[in-house]
Amino acid sequence: MSDDSERSKGELDRELIELLNELRVALPGVQVLFAFLLAVPFANGWQRVTDFQRDVFFVAFLCTAAATILLIAPSIYHRLRWREHDKEHMLVTANRLTIAGSAFLAFAMIAVVLLITDLLFSLGWAIAATALIAVAFGWFWYGLALLRRAERG
Repeated sequence: MSDDSERSKGELDRELIELLNELRVALPGVQVLFAFLLAVPFANGWQRVTDFQRDVFFVAFLCTAAATILLIAPSIYHRLRWREHDKEHMLVTANRLTIAGSAFLAFAMIAVVLLITDLLFSLGWAIAATALIAVAFGWFWYGLALLRRAERG
């Protein structure tokens, strides 16, 4: 007996549509960030960055690539597993990939904030701004939902 028998086909279809719609919100942001990061090393003045700034850029670049991979993966997974009557497992897997992709996107954006703030101001301001942004990502993207989950037991 397949996992899909545990929940109605309509419920699984609705959850899949919700997940794919949520990915449509996240993907343009990832794509814009990735395009920006692809162009940065070719801009005038890039040779003047410090080793630290170069390293932060590379972390942001790798995290954005990972976010892109993970956030697009559910769509590819869905295409490859199409009509195999295993939607429950597909949804669980896609959910995990999406959460991991969002974490890499948050790390990438935090690194970009660190890089840009360090370039514009100083390392002290960069650390302060980055800490504030990291807390905001942690709270709004994860903390609120996890707190609600804990409250509901």
